[in-house]
Amino acid sequence: MTVGAERPAGSFAALAKAGRDGRGRNTRPARAAFTLLEILLALALLALLSAATVSISENLVGNTPVTPEEVFWKALAEARKEALTSEQEVHLSFDPKAKAFNLVTTAGTEAGADPSANSNSSTQTFPVTKASDELAIEFLPVDKNSVSTVLIGGELIETQAMPYVTFYSDGTCSPFRAQFHSGGTARIIAIDPWTCTQVLETKENP
Repeated sequence: MTVGAERPAGSFAALAKAGRDGRGRNTRPARAAFTLLEILLALALLALLSAATVSISENLVGNTPVTPEEVFWKALAEARKEALTSEQEVHLSFDPKAKAFNLVTTAGTEAGADPSANSNSSTQTFPVTKASDELAIEFLPVDKNSVSTVLIGGELIETQAMPYVTFYSDGTCSPFRAQFHSGGTARIIAIDPWTCTQVLETKENP
């Protein structure tokens, strides 16, 4: 009678721990993989979270206060765009009480008449958020010799302001300068009438 070789002690325990029986076969159940539906649901959830994050970020950025000059450039661009698309003159002014830029399209208004009195004219408003009570914005003529000045807080402020500036259907605008001052500190930006952009200052050679 042949006696089989004895297995070393602990071999069955090692096989059981490894998930195999005495013949070396795998006794553990196969692990279930992710189905296509589960993968699609996970991707849809990730896309939803990403969209929510972008929306929250845009709201935070949109609530950030902008400077008066940024509002001015936005109103200026909209005025020029409206004049080009409507083929009508557009008047841009600043309301010191409401602290807002007003854009009025002169549809059906005779030349020289007040467009705000015409019921067919349209108005857009661009408010300056969180503006100080001392904020003042004026549109000044280009000819500096025709304006008067006053000393406020040690700063010379030009007082001969234009009631509004006009944007034409060919993309040009009235030659003017925009004056921003708050608490006596004044900043003047010259506007090119052909491109409606800021005139770059040139330094004179000594």
